[in-house]
Amino acid sequence: MHSISSAHFHLAQVNTATLRLPLAHPEMAEFIAQINHINAIADADPGFVWRLRAEGSDDATQLRVFEDERILITLTVWRSLEALSDYVYRSAHAGIMRDRRRWFEKSDSPNLAMWWIPVDHTPTVDEAKERLYHLQQHGSTPYAFSFKHPFPPTELVPVELMSPVI
Repeated sequence: MHSISSAHFHLAQVNTATLRLPLAHPEMAEFIAQINHINAIADADPGFVWRLRAEGSDDATQLRVFEDERILITLTVWRSLEALSDYVYRSAHAGIMRDRRRWFEKSDSPNLAMWWIPVDHTPTVDEAKERLYHLQQHGSTPYAFSFKHPFPPTELVPVELMSPVI
């Protein structure tokens, strides 16, 4: 994978997962037990910048931002696409990816979207939902893209061209 990064941009990513069972259900205990460890790996990664946390919590599992309250959201910022990819697929996080069907329903539409942000910007939940919706409706574009079809950061694309196509 070629390097897709810039001194002026960070990579924001949102992903969602629909719970098969409530978090308090005994069958979810193994997933819950891994959250702090997996988040600590991200926090210690030199490519990690920021992650969404619920107020008074070290993670976002208690946040409900979609109409369907079974949907969990993860919103993070990384220094590069490679840093995020290494974390997702080459760290202990890969184990959760392999086991995800035990805890989460299979989705027929994309549940992960990425986009480039200025280094001084912190993405909001509404922004993340908009990017994910855009990817689901239009496929990968510079506005919102997937691992399979990434776009490089650029300072040459005017902001109005990076806005969603409606």
